[in-house]
Amino acid sequence: MKVRYIAYDRESAAAYAARWAFDRNPAYYSFDGIGGDCTNFASQCLYAGVGVMNDTRDLGWYYVSPEDRAAAWTEANHFRRFMLENGSVGPYGEVAEINALEIGDFISLSNGVEYYHTLVVVGFDGRMPLIAAHTNDSYMRRLDTYYYHKAHGLHILGARIY
Repeated sequence: MKVRYIAYDRESAAAYAARWAFDRNPAYYSFDGIGGDCTNFASQCLYAGVGVMNDTRDLGWYYVSPEDRAAAWTEANHFRRFMLENGSVGPYGEVAEINALEIGDFISLSNGVEYYHTLVVVGFDGRMPLIAAHTNDSYMRRLDTYYYHKAHGLHILGARIY
């Protein structure tokens, strides 16, 4: 099979974030109250910008229904790991410094042990990233208003299809 690379449409991801930051898209289940909806929302934004999932059972990045989804679609640790390690179909990225992120990239917040929150970069105030997120819904919120041990940047490079 021949691999084809797809550019990440950052503007589409950011537009999705703007539309759904304070609401829930009825096409997706909301995980508010049962672990949080932040990574589910981040995945939706990313999908709006790449349009391709990886439906590899257990190890992929996909959403069909609340009962049929990959852990990487809704859980912060798995999301980050998938994006950094994916060598197959779907989106992929690399570690990046916070000051090197672009609109449509992601920030994973860590408590020093694990990642617990996934944020979508939707703008900048000077060099400070502005965030969209679910669970504690926000849009254009400064990163420095969050409490966290460490913020880790995730720069999306694109996606692959076969």
